[in-house]
Amino acid sequence: MPVIDLHAHVTPERYKRAIERTGYWYGLDARAGELDRGGFAQPLSQRLEEMDRFGVDMQLITPTVGFYQYENSLEVTKMIHQECADEIEEMLTGHPDRFLGMGMVPMQDPPTAVDQLERLMDRGFKGIILNDHVAGVTYDDPRYLPFFEAAESRGALLFFHQGGETITTQRNSRYKLPNAVGNLTERTMLYATLVFGGVLDKYPNLQMLLAHGGGYTPYGVARMDKVAGALPPEFDGEMNPPFPGDDGFDHERPPSEYLDRFYYDCCTYSGPVLRFLVDTVGIERVVLGTDYPAPMFLHDPVNWVRGLSELTNEEKEAILVGNSNELLGV
Repeated sequence: MPVIDLHAHVTPERYKRAIERTGYWYGLDARAGELDRGGFAQPLSQRLEEMDRFGVDMQLITPTVGFYQYENSLEVTKMIHQECADEIEEMLTGHPDRFLGMGMVPMQDPPTAVDQLERLMDRGFKGIILNDHVAGVTYDDPRYLPFFEAAESRGALLFFHQGGETITTQRNSRYKLPNAVGNLTERTMLYATLVFGGVLDKYPNLQMLLAHGGGYTPYGVARMDKVAGALPPEFDGEMNPPFPGDDGFDHERPPSEYLDRFYYDCCTYSGPVLRFLVDTVGIERVVLGTDYPAPMFLHDPVNWVRGLSELTNEEKEAILVGNSNELLGV
């Protein structure tokens, strides 16, 4: 079975050509495709060479997150997403043994998002990558329920990954805190809103992947239990509903009992942190994910995982091969 990297981005070649010719692509400049960061400007041949060098047989590729464009006009966003999907489909056709694909959909308009999700799944895509919120609106908003219903029905994998400014940007944008801290905070807020808002209870068969090890979720979920009333002062080991309703809670179980509803990539950069993640969410929920080719990507990931003293050989193979192949049906 192949080693599959489930967290890898691509900036379309058609975008690069337009930027080189005119400086713009559907109104976007060079920043959207992160051409000045990491390896986003590199050609496909270099990607394949690095995959071989790193021992990665396949990548589940997604458009670079600057192309979410949820705040753009619906028609422009649709065109951008369509062009990204076309490019990824060309990569899948040209290298079917190296790539699997995920697209984007315009979450600013849920009916259109449902329609585009259906189209992607009909084209053989595995699902979509989406931001942790839609221009500040979180996914516990009822307008997104039809979207989650469609994703569950089609078996689409939903890969949550922040894009643009993060929650720390307004407080302090120095020291790369929007990335170092805000990135992981966004993922934790996503988890909390999906759980507390009852979305996971309504759609128990959703397939979801959290980038960057789930952020602070594994570390902070016990506090979510506490704030939800699942850990009363006289806590004796049982966490049972009902939970307090005055703050809008709408979930059926303690927040920590939803950890196994998600998959988590291993992009933690630390053996002890990855060990904690595995112990918290279960080894069967952790997959290889590198954030390639971003500056923060997990370098030489296969050798890194296989060299960790914190994991057993069986756990390493589950992360590198078994879990991803089962999830993606490879």
